[in-house]
Amino acid sequence: MAEENAAKSAAPSRGSGTIAKGLAMLTTVGEFPHGATAAEVAARSGHPFSTAYRLLGSLVDAGFVEYDARTKTYALGLAVFELGQRVGNARGFTGTAAPVLEELTARTGESSVLAVLDGVETLTVHTIDGPQYRQTTDPGDRGPLHSSAIGKVLLAWMPTDERDELLERLPLPARTEHTVTDVSALRAELDASRAAGWVEQGEQHDIGMNAVGVPVLRRDGTVIASLALAAPLFRADLGALREHVPALQDAAARLGTLLP
Repeated sequence: MAEENAAKSAAPSRGSGTIAKGLAMLTTVGEFPHGATAAEVAARSGHPFSTAYRLLGSLVDAGFVEYDARTKTYALGLAVFELGQRVGNARGFTGTAAPVLEELTARTGESSVLAVLDGVETLTVHTIDGPQYRQTTDPGDRGPLHSSAIGKVLLAWMPTDERDELLERLPLPARTEHTVTDVSALRAELDASRAAGWVEQGEQHDIGMNAVGVPVLRRDGTVIASLALAAPLFRADLGALREHVPALQDAAARLGTLLP
């Protein structure tokens, strides 16, 4: 008992101010994929410059952030990439999901994307680009739930009471002129999508881009992730993408049995 109490007292508190500030600063640096100056990071984080500079120095020393003396900018270091790869492998997003997405893209000719719910945002965990263009999202990217196909899937298959509570407090900014920003209209769209078994969005998230999505479900019906196909309008309108829904559902069913 004494050893257990000693171990508990020696363990860092989850609410440790220094640790929390450091992790928050690491997240802020991640919002600048091409790097940012200490002043830019400080402004984004809300910390005084001196505090931000000190935290950045600690993160550089630990290898989680890299400093470019030539441009005087800070960017995420390879230690973050290493941890991310371990998480991806542990959860099956890399080794398990990649072959399924590769096969889906080869079968349909369109880009595929796998995302999960993280708080009140989507988190892209894996993508496979189509043969003629890049994805508009990359692994690690976050986005709003209400405008993208991957986000609408996560909302549509969320428990109804949980979803309704979330929609009451979720910001619904208009990313494009086509984005649904009315709560009642969005709720009706989500209900219809769940009944149909798949989601679609036409230029609601990005102008010139369409997408269809389906849920990746566990055997008990709970959602693991969302899986979508995306294509630029010049390649495929929504009618063309709808023809790929069966292939999308097949891939999602496979992922549902493979992912933990």
